[in-house]
Amino acid sequence: MTIEISPATPAEYDAIGDLTARAYAPSHMLPDDPYFDYLRDVAERAAGSVVLAARNNGKVVGSVAWCEPGSEVAELAMPGEGEFRTLAVDPEAEGGGAGRALVQACIDRAREAGCDALVLSSALWMTRAHGLYERMGFVRVPERDWNPTPDTRLLAFRLELR
Repeated sequence: MTIEISPATPAEYDAIGDLTARAYAPSHMLPDDPYFDYLRDVAERAAGSVVLAARNNGKVVGSVAWCEPGSEVAELAMPGEGEFRTLAVDPEAEGGGAGRALVQACIDRAREAGCDALVLSSALWMTRAHGLYERMGFVRVPERDWNPTPDTRLLAFRLELR
């Protein structure tokens, strides 16, 4: 696969929303869980972040929402930290490098923005992603783990950039 990363276009939002919902299907959330509405609403994410798309031969195979310091969409970031959210790779494209390329694009943007660190939250079931984050230098920060709902635990990861 040859992966190219750049900001998503509004014409790609539906495809990104669909692939994000498919990527999050193993979460065991019920199909009518309201979070799936959020996952599909790429325009809402793009209003408060930069939605990046990973493309292979022009086809969108993944995306991530990059949140600059101070972004209203960020959930975990503290002053001086960038954050990324809703990293998703089409299940049919897993293992092709899109996830790594999207994370690297966020690292690059965080460095360009002068961030001290880059943070993210990840669900317990996302063990494959956890391995990627750790291989790329992120470390767990359990003191920043949190629960967006009573039944959902999110693990915090941080990459020191300075």
